Amino acid sequence: MPARITGLSTRLITVPLLRSWGVEAPENHVIVTELATDDGGTGHGFSWTPTIGPQAVKALLDHDIAPFIVGLEANAEIVWDALWKRLHEAGGGGLTTIAMAGVDLALWDLAARKAGQSVTGLLGQRQESVEVYGSGVNLHYSLDELVEQAKRWVAAGHNAVKIKVGKPELREDAERVAAVREVLGPDRLLMIDANQRWDLAHTFRALDVLAGYGLEWLEEPIRADDLWAYRRLRKHSPVPIALGENVHTIYRFRDFIEAEAVDIIQPNIVRVGGITPFRRIVELARANSIRVAPHLLPELSGQLALTLAEAVSVEDVEDASFQQLGILGGPSPISIRNSRLSSAGRPGLGFDFSTQASATDAIESKGNHIEYSNS
Repeated sequence: MPARITGLSTRLITVPLLRSWGVEAPENHVIVTELATDDGGTGHGFSWTPTIGPQAVKALLDHDIAPFIVGLEANAEIVWDALWKRLHEAGGGGLTTIAMAGVDLALWDLAARKAGQSVTGLLGQRQESVEVYGSGVNLHYSLDELVEQAKRWVAAGHNAVKIKVGKPELREDAERVAAVREVLGPDRLLMIDANQRWDLAHTFRALDVLAGYGLEWLEEPIRADDLWAYRRLRKHSPVPIALGENVHTIYRFRDFIEAEAVDIIQPNIVRVGGITPFRRIVELARANSIRVAPHLLPELSGQLALTLAEAVSVEDVEDASFQQLGILGGPSPISIRNSRLSSAGRPGLGFDFSTQASATDAIESKGNHIEYSNS
């Protein structure tokens, strides 16, 4: 008889960022989940949101999701489809899928632990290691601070980096992109991310000025749900267009791909609802020859990247990993050296979340971090 779910518990961890993402995002929130089954099994997962809705996600898990999944077979694919159908009237994506990730990740963790493997091993590791690119939420940095960050990325061995653009004056964006390009030299890849700050007309003006700096991609310049604008943009852009961190369902990814509105998709594993939908979205992209670059959460997205048929790059925002923020109570499930990420092979997802729940405790434990090495 297959094991069945007997309960789900949650707790919220809020920690300050070691490097502020600006006044609108001073901290990150992780909703830790623990799922139990009738054969004594336990699975550990999480939901995540940097700004909006952590209490709402926790309430959805506690009051709507937990009662519904009790008694269901502890199978991630079966539970995900049933749960998405159940929650759909509350929204097909967003808070609903973020909450669903807490269950989906716990079920994959459970399955891998039962098999005595890491999630990477359970799904089938295809890449020995994957490239990591340096990233920063740095639009509020001064030019000197941005240049120093770029120098740290070079010193750490990164062959690709991403910076924010979207200053009030395009002249400022051009000055900052030029300065980072000078630090990187001609051979390293440079990506820029406007975080939905522009409209279509400004995007074209920006590309006229910035494309000459040899950009690998332009990320999310326009509101993420404006398919019409992205279709127009990609048709005429000299730079590849990337988006997806604010796209939450396979249906919406399909819409952008079929409209030929995107070159690189960037699903966030938690925001789309977990490993189950992430893998489906990746296969959709692969069938349409669209590149994939997972968004944030290197300790999770890196493990999944190792299982993909096509090599992908993983984003690592400076000093913002779970371990660096003190969210983990044990070693990281991944290691990053020479700009390459590999799995530590820990059972399940490999996350042992700290029992601390306060910002003060997280600050005090910030010395526990991933080792970066260029040797």
